[in-house]
Amino acid sequence: MTKEFAGRSALVTGGGSGIGRASALALAAEGALVTVAGRTAETLQETVRLIEAHGGSARYVVADITNESQVEMAVRAAADGIGRLDLALNNAGYDGEYQLTTEYSTEMLDHMIALNVRGVFLSMKYELRHMVAQGAGAIVNMSSGAGLVGVPGFSGYTATKAAEIAMTKSSALEAAPHGIRINAVCPGLVDTPMIAALGGRQRKSLADAHPLGRIARADEIADAVVWLCSDKASFVTGIALPVDGGYSVP
Repeated sequence: MTKEFAGRSALVTGGGSGIGRASALALAAEGALVTVAGRTAETLQETVRLIEAHGGSARYVVADITNESQVEMAVRAAADGIGRLDLALNNAGYDGEYQLTTEYSTEMLDHMIALNVRGVFLSMKYELRHMVAQGAGAIVNMSSGAGLVGVPGFSGYTATKAAEIAMTKSSALEAAPHGIRINAVCPGLVDTPMIAALGGRQRKSLADAHPLGRIARADEIADAVVWLCSDKASFVTGIALPVDGGYSVP
């Protein structure tokens, strides 16, 4: 069976866990040579091990996406695999903690802006340089359903995720004449070890906030990433795709 991304290379930031790891596995399963980037070598190595155990090809690079020179290095490393960069998922980010606006930590907000805004901006800056030169490519930015609606206690997070959507739309318009598509995925709550550790009542309350009545699996978000990167979405660019069980429906 032909694999969708055979002969293509992909970069996944924040690829050491959660949605990033699930997406790296899904892209590799479709034949891509995947480079996972992040700050923790051990988790990145585990992602590479899992991909290779399933017959895929992967590498890792330790990089902090708030550091411009490290972002440039990570993108170059991903492109060096086959001499081009075809796909990118900018997934690394920070969601912070519940705090009312009047009590919101300035340090937490600054860290959130550094990762969610500056980090995504820098990633696209260097990914696009490679893709424009080759005249093709697809980028997915991992935003959030919180970027589409208001969420009490997370004003900083919603602001940065809305900023990611705005950057996606603007950059998509710039990139379209070069044959490059840029889209965002906006998940609802996703089942993670942190969510799994919550008490049954609290977990049920979070699930009930989604009209479909449950929390997403990371692989369900990864499926959306794969579709947006694929030729099946060849006429899709500049969108913010909710994958949130109806959470953001007005």
